[in-house]
Amino acid sequence: MNTILLNSDDVDEHARLADVIDAVEQAFGAFERGDTQMPAKSYIDLPQYNGDFRSMPAYLETDDWDAAGLKWVNVHPDNPTDHDLPTVLGTMIYSDPETAVPLAIMDGTMLTMKRTGAAAAVATDHLAVEDASSLGIVGAGVQSYTQLEAISEVRDITEVVVSDPDTERVERFVEAFDDRFDIRSGSISEAGHCDILSTVTPVEDPIVGPDDVGEHTHINAMGADAEGKHELADDLLRAARIVIDDHEQCTHSGEINVPYHEGVLTDDDIYGEIGEIVVGAKDGRTAETGVTVFDSTGLAIQDVAAAHVVYENAREGDDGYAFGLIDTEQ
Repeated sequence: MNTILLNSDDVDEHARLADVIDAVEQAFGAFERGDTQMPAKSYIDLPQYNGDFRSMPAYLETDDWDAAGLKWVNVHPDNPTDHDLPTVLGTMIYSDPETAVPLAIMDGTMLTMKRTGAAAAVATDHLAVEDASSLGIVGAGVQSYTQLEAISEVRDITEVVVSDPDTERVERFVEAFDDRFDIRSGSISEAGHCDILSTVTPVEDPIVGPDDVGEHTHINAMGADAEGKHELADDLLRAARIVIDDHEQCTHSGEINVPYHEGVLTDDDIYGEIGEIVVGAKDGRTAETGVTVFDSTGLAIQDVAAAHVVYENAREGDDGYAFGLIDTEQ
């Protein structure tokens, strides 16, 4: 059996967002039901290179399919300026759970972008007001693009406000979407007063306060992926309904990690996990719900779910470079 090699363009083509959103939602549901195996994300810190490696293995089983895989990913902030490389690089190994055959090796960087956008879309679908039509984005880096693309799959977005101190980034973002949306640059508060707000920054000092959002804004807090990162002010978090993807990861490296370890937030302040809402164990948005926050750290099951979509679509289209990685005659 051959292994398929899929580059960034292949992943982009075959990670159709509607399919990935559905698969990620199924993964959250499987996680809640206990139909997953997901060891804690492990880190290799390399301070001499101002970077780290992270390994993310997982297995999940749904009613229709099961899948297993491993993402090997890094964060090296100096890469763009020192090496003309992306800050985040990733490789995904997607395997057959029954035989352990590596079915595909694929670009994990594009995969991460797609599954991160899909996670925000799942949370938005359950937590944003039904008639949401405006989206604010704080941070105009690479992740911001799939936030808009994915969220517009679950809500009829017409107005977009993007805020970033880097005007060139904002201009590129606006140009990429000005033929599809009423899109403009604006302040953090202007972005936050949209129906939906996605924050995708690496800051450690909060930049979004309670006065920067509307009474019923849903916030996707996507930027915090390491200990010490913190985009939303404590007062905002305390007043909001907080939904997390995983308790261990969120309290260690998610949006709530700083106030949680300082005792500002406790488990009593966490409404629940997104999986609980997906399976109906807890309500999403109700008529009485005010501001909601989805604390997304990114789970390995999301990567495996997205890789499943990419592999199945690529195989159906007979795409990718097939090669013999294993010796089947041994």
